Amino acid sequence: MVVFPIDLLGSGISVAPWFALFLGIVFALFFECPYPKFNKKTSKYLLQASVVGLGFGMNLTESLKSGSEGMLFTVVSVVGVMVIGVLAGYWLHINRKTSYLISSGTAICGGSAIAAVGPVLKADDHEMAVSLGVVFVLNAIALFIFPPIGAYFDMSAAQFGTWAAIAIHDTSSVVGAGDAYSGMLAAQGVENAGDALKLATLIKLTRALWIIPLALVTMLIFRDKKSKISIPWFIFLFILAMVINTYLPLPAWLTSTLVYLAKKGLVLTLFMIGAGLSVKMVKAVGVKPFVLAIMLWIIIGVSSFFVVMNTIA
Repeated sequence: MVVFPIDLLGSGISVAPWFALFLGIVFALFFECPYPKFNKKTSKYLLQASVVGLGFGMNLTESLKSGSEGMLFTVVSVVGVMVIGVLAGYWLHINRKTSYLISSGTAICGGSAIAAVGPVLKADDHEMAVSLGVVFVLNAIALFIFPPIGAYFDMSAAQFGTWAAIAIHDTSSVVGAGDAYSGMLAAQGVENAGDALKLATLIKLTRALWIIPLALVTMLIFRDKKSKISIPWFIFLFILAMVINTYLPLPAWLTSTLVYLAKKGLVLTLFMIGAGLSVKMVKAVGVKPFVLAIMLWIIIGVSSFFVVMNTIA
C-alpha cells in the first residue's frame, strides 16, 4: 500500500490515510477518548483547513474541465438516493427522520449533511446518533476497500476520483482514498496520477453544496421555516484557494508547503475521526438502519461504478 510522504506527529514515519484511520479505531476500542467533544470539533476544523490547503495544489480551469463529466451524475444520484432512501425507510418501518438523515448522509456528504439537516428536521439526539453512527462505520470501511477495488479493476485516476466522490460518504475518506489511489498510480509511473485526488476533492465539495437546496426542501417537507441552514463555508475558501493558485504567480515552494501541510493535517484528521468511534455508538445503531444504509451504499456504489467506467476514460 502506498503511503503519504508525511510523518505522523513528527515521528518521521510515513503513514497511509487508511492506516491513520485504523490506528484511531484501534485506539478507540482499547482506550476511551478522553475529550470526545474537543476531538470532534478539532477534527472537523482540521479537515476543513486541510481541504482548503489542497486547493493550492489545483488549477481551477483544468479541474473544472476534468470534473464536468461527473457533475451530471452527481445531480441524478443525489435526487435518486434521497427518493429511494425515504421509500425504503418506510418499507423497513424505520423512523421517518432517521431514514431521511441516513439518506441525506449517503446522497451528499456523510456527517456534514446529517449535521446540517438534523436541526431543520428537529431530530432528537438518538436519531442523530443512529444516523451518524451508520454513516461513520460505512465511511471508515470505504477508505479501506475503495483503493484496492480501483486497482483491481485498473481504474484510471479520473475514473477513481469521480467514483470515490460519488460513492463514499464523508469528505475525509473521499480525500484520503483519492490521495491513496493517486499514490498507487504514481508508484506505477502513471501520468496525471494526481487527478484521482484532485477530482475526488473537487466533485465531492461540489456535491456538498447540495446541502443548501436539500435543507430548503426539508423545510418545505417538514414545514419549519424558522430553522437555520448550516452552510459549508469552507468550500468557498477551497474554491478561492484554487483561484489564487491558478491566477496569481505564487512561488512553488509556498504552494508545495501548503499542500504538504494539508496532507499531514488529513492524516491527523483521520486518526482523530477513528479515535471518536465507540462500541456504544455501534450498538446504538440497530439492525434496520444498517440495512438501509448498506442498501443505499450498494445502490450508489455499483451504479456510479458502471456509469464512471463507461463514460470516463
